[in-house]
Amino acid sequence: MAGEVIITVVGNLANDPELKTTQSGLTVVSLNVASTPRTFNRNTSTWDDGETVWVRCTAWRELAENISRSLTKGTRVIVTGRLKAPSAYQSATGEARASIELDIEEIGPSLKYATASVTRRAREGAAISGDSPSAWGQAPAAGQSTPAADVGWANPGSDAGFGSDVAPF
Repeated sequence: MAGEVIITVVGNLANDPELKTTQSGLTVVSLNVASTPRTFNRNTSTWDDGETVWVRCTAWRELAENISRSLTKGTRVIVTGRLKAPSAYQSATGEARASIELDIEEIGPSLKYATASVTRRAREGAAISGDSPSAWGQAPAAGQSTPAADVGWANPGSDAGFGSDVAPF
């Protein structure tokens, strides 16, 4: 939609994702991301932490389920989504505050300080048969082969296509 503000936030999950189901059967997940900027102070040769920015994030449907199965408190994440209008409230101590809320489009673990293992889920309604589904979770049509079967360079364990000095592309 035109006029929406899309932002990317890098930070740590402050809590485990909370998965809920609405009365109409839709799944929704809520999570808080804390992002604290760090700057190097040349005078003291130390890193100084800035003020932490808290972002309340929500995701729906299959994305919500994937988040709840994959991410846990403390995980460093990269979140991209649509920024909602801030809502004002008072803290328990009486301070006026505003919350930043984000509708998640994409989210994943940051690989700067960690590794991840990706498990691909089949798309809903996709018929999977055979051993080589396509990138969209569907097997090739009858009589079609997959690109990996056609070219040796895409199949590291095979000798097909190797032995010549011609580049495969």
